[in-house]
Amino acid sequence: MMEPSQWSGIAWLFDWKPFSRLTIAGKILVGYAVLVVLTVTVFSSVLINLSKINALSRSIVTVNIPGATAAGRLIETLLAQNTYEKRYLILRRQDLSHLYWERAKEFNANLEELKRTGQTSDLPLETIEKLHARYGDLYLEMTAYVRKGKITAAEELSNGDMSDVVERLFELIRSIPPRLRASRDEQMRTIDSSTRSTLRTTIVLCTLSTVFSILASLLVTLYIASSLRKLKTAAGHVAEGDFDYASHLHAEDEIGDLDRAFDTMRMRLKKLEEMYRDASPLTRLPGGIAIEQDIQRRLDSKQPIALCVMDIDNFKSVNDRYGYTVGNDVIVETARIIDLAAKTFGTPSDFVGHIGGDDFVAVTSPECMNRLCDEIIAQFDRMAPQHYSDLDRQNAYISGKSRQGVEMRFPIMTISIAVVTNLQRSFSSPLEMSAVAIELKEYAKSFQRSLYVVDKRRS
Repeated sequence: MMEPSQWSGIAWLFDWKPFSRLTIAGKILVGYAVLVVLTVTVFSSVLINLSKINALSRSIVTVNIPGATAAGRLIETLLAQNTYEKRYLILRRQDLSHLYWERAKEFNANLEELKRTGQTSDLPLETIEKLHARYGDLYLEMTAYVRKGKITAAEELSNGDMSDVVERLFELIRSIPPRLRASRDEQMRTIDSSTRSTLRTTIVLCTLSTVFSILASLLVTLYIASSLRKLKTAAGHVAEGDFDYASHLHAEDEIGDLDRAFDTMRMRLKKLEEMYRDASPLTRLPGGIAIEQDIQRRLDSKQPIALCVMDIDNFKSVNDRYGYTVGNDVIVETARIIDLAAKTFGTPSDFVGHIGGDDFVAVTSPECMNRLCDEIIAQFDRMAPQHYSDLDRQNAYISGKSRQGVEMRFPIMTISIAVVTNLQRSFSSPLEMSAVAIELKEYAKSFQRSLYVVDKRRS
C-alpha cells in the first residue's frame, strides 16, 4: 500500500490541524457526515423538484380543467339569460323575468368558482363581472320600459346596448378556455423540463455522493493504516535495541496519544537500559554512570535541580556487629525508602541512584527537596532501630572498635543528607556538584543525628 507521502493530492490532509485534532471516532464520523450531507442534498434536490412538479400538476387539475368547465357553464347560463330576456320582451310574463334572475345567480356562482381556482391574473374576470352587472342593470331598465308600455324603447334597448354587452361577454368568456389551454401547455412543458432536470441532478449527485464517500472512507483508512504502520516500524527498531528511533507522528487523536505513550516508553526503556548497565546488584538502582548522565543532562538543559547526596552514619558498626546479611537489609530498606519518597513527594522525572555501599543519590527539583528529605529522614529513623537487638536498641548504642582499633560506642544509625542546588550558583559538571555535596555531607555528619543541610552559598 502506498505511504501517505506518496499521495501528493491528499497527503496534506493528514497534517491538517483540524483533521489531525479529531479523534479516530471523529474522523470516521466525518467520513459518514460527508455521506449523510451528500445523501441529504440528493433527497432535498429530488424533493424540491418533485414538489415543483406536483404543484404544476395540481394547478392543471385544480385550475385549468375546472376553469374550462366553469367557462362552459358561463356561456350556457348567459345564453339562457339572453333567451329569457328576449322571451320576456315578447310575452311580458313575470315568471320569465324570475327565470332570468335565477340564471343571473347561476352565472355569478360560476364566476365565483372560476375566481376560486386561483389563476385569475390572466383572465378578464373583473371585466366579465362588470359587464354582467351592466347587463342586469340594462335588463331592469328594459323591464321598466315594458311596464310603462314603452315597447319600442324596450326593443331598442334590447337590440342595442344589451346585445352589445352580451356579445362582449360571449367574446370574453370564449377567450378563457384558450388561455387556460395555453397555460396548461406551458405547465406541461415545465413539468417535462423539471423531470429531465431532476433525473440529471439525481444521477450527478448520486455519483458525487458515491465518489466522495469512497474518498472519505479511503482517507480515514489510509490515515489509520499508515499511522499504525509507522508505530509498528518504530516498535521493531526498539525491539532491536534502537531506542533513538521515533515514529514522528503529529496526530492529536488516540493514535497520537499512543505515539506519545510509545515515545515515553521508548525513552524510559532507553533510560532503563543505560541504568541496567551499571545498576547495583543489591538495590537494582542505577550506579555512577547513570547518575552522572542524569545530572549532566539536567545541567545542559538549564533545569533547576536539587542534588541530594545521602550517607548512612554508623553503618559499619551494624555491619561488624550483626554481619553482612543485616547490613544488606539496611541498604535495601534505605534504597526502598528513598525511592518511595521520590515517587510520593518528588516529580515524575526524579532520579534515585546508588553510588555504592551506604551512599545514595536523589535528583529532584528545588521545590520538592524539603518534603523529600523530611520524608526520607522520618522513614529512616523509624526503620533503623528495627535492625538492632533489644539490648542495643535499649542502650541506643553499640560497643565496638573504630577503624583505628579504638574501643568506643556507636549510636543508632542516622542518615545525613547534603543538598546542592543550582539556584544561586551555577555548575558545569556533575563533578563540581558532587564536590560541594561531599563537603556539605561531612558537615551534616558532625551533628550526630539524621538531618539534611542545604547549600545556600552563591557562586
